[in-house]
Amino acid sequence: MSAEARDSVPFFQRRERLRRRLSKDGLAGMLITKTENVRYLTGFGGDDSYLLLWKDHEILISDSRFTEQIRQECPGLEAHIRRTGVSMHQAAANLINRAKLTSVAVEASLPMATYKKLKAALKQTELVEAEDWIEQLRAVKDKTEIARIRKAVQYAERGFAAVRATLRPEHSEKEIADLLEYQMRTLGARCSSFPTIVAVGERAALPHAIPSDRKVSENVFILIDWGADEGWYKSDLTRVLITGRISPKFAKVYQTVLRAQQAAIAAVRPGVSAQEVDAAARQVIADAGFGRLFGHGLGHGVGLEIHELPRLGPNSSITLKPGMVITIEPGIYIPDWGGVRLEDDVLVTRDGCEVLTRVPKDLEEVVVF
Repeated sequence: MSAEARDSVPFFQRRERLRRRLSKDGLAGMLITKTENVRYLTGFGGDDSYLLLWKDHEILISDSRFTEQIRQECPGLEAHIRRTGVSMHQAAANLINRAKLTSVAVEASLPMATYKKLKAALKQTELVEAEDWIEQLRAVKDKTEIARIRKAVQYAERGFAAVRATLRPEHSEKEIADLLEYQMRTLGARCSSFPTIVAVGERAALPHAIPSDRKVSENVFILIDWGADEGWYKSDLTRVLITGRISPKFAKVYQTVLRAQQAAIAAVRPGVSAQEVDAAARQVIADAGFGRLFGHGLGHGVGLEIHELPRLGPNSSITLKPGMVITIEPGIYIPDWGGVRLEDDVLVTRDGCEVLTRVPKDLEEVVVF
């Protein structure tokens, strides 16, 4: 087997798994339009492209901007470069008609306007919605994906360590967020996984706080939620740093969240439902009297996207499997006081789990000055 063929094996295997699903459901083919799903199935790093897949063939539909990139990244994969003036849905419809596919699965994320145009152009083809088909495949990572997530974790951890070492009372939330994103890129990350969240004191009660001009010196703790994108795969972490005297109330809230996270991580193993893991953390927080102040799910899958399957929440019945990478992020949010959230990336293994993130989080370890 050539080097090029070896490199393409994971993508070939992923497409074969999708073909088996199509066969099981009696469908002739599938049109994949979501950028991350096209990337997962082909290795193509660009965007604005579709993949048409059927029994014994696949075609990457793109435009002339990506001709050379496709040749380099997807050797051996047939590409259809649409002409200027021909829309993506028109190009896809022409290929579907040419292949005489009687039924084609389309992703639920396909915009309704595009779906209607595609349907109008396909007189002899039934379109069937396929919700989360590829996302379900993506939920279980292979060795290559796990290695890339580990790299994303390393970039995030190193960037955070650099920022923590230089943190000063006069720094604003926005300055910290900007510096953290800069440090991650300097250390090798492509970019941050998402806009970094930095919230001082009372503003930490906002789970998705947008960094402001508020200074570190204006309270005694600061919440930072960040992650690195290593090129394709992402990491996602949250820590709270203490910059003043620890009050009894803060200590109680922090230790409750830490115990909740530890309980949830201890529950992670193959065969356990995501609901059970969520419940392990939620019970600790409820027993401490803060139940109503934990208002979001415990976590989510992380990979090509920062939020993907599986979801961990009170109503999530999905069963954990080896290879899943999930976040465990319980939190307590008290209006006009602040919030504490601790988040780590966790790999489900054959006999339990591995915490991929190792940023210190014991109470005495998060005191900065």
